[in-house]
Amino acid sequence: MVRPAKQKKRSFGAERNRIIEEEVNKLLEAGYVSEVQYTQWLANVVVVPKASGKWRMCTDFTDLNKACPKDPYPLPRIDLLVDSTAGSELFSMMDAYQGYYQIFMAEEDRIKTSFIIEHGAIYQRLVNRMFKDQISVSVEVYMDEMLVKSKKEDAICTI
Repeated sequence: MVRPAKQKKRSFGAERNRIIEEEVNKLLEAGYVSEVQYTQWLANVVVVPKASGKWRMCTDFTDLNKACPKDPYPLPRIDLLVDSTAGSELFSMMDAYQGYYQIFMAEEDRIKTSFIIEHGAIYQRLVNRMFKDQISVSVEVYMDEMLVKSKKEDAICTI
């Protein structure tokens, strides 16, 4: 039996949180990920720059990788791949779109790939949706604690 690993949640700035939220929403809509509760496995996401200048969200599975058996299957040697193109006149490149999401995973292993984001709790997500137009304007929300704020005393009744 492998002991589950939970990473402590990392914090990001507003811009990276926006990128993470957009990517997670895409993954949810595509059915690649789903929300879970009370998982014993928990990894952080990281945001890394791509060569294009855009950002890529990845999951830090360092702890999961340590707990998994190592696959001895060798990766191709790049120098041999380059050498094998000698004498060719035409090249085409292909990229397996969202390649990692095309690999089926055993149902019992899916929970091990859980990750946490800024508003990871289902409750927090729902509350944020409910108050999306008021958050940072007249309302602040932390889980089940809500603060209504106003610059003037009489204005608080109209919020």
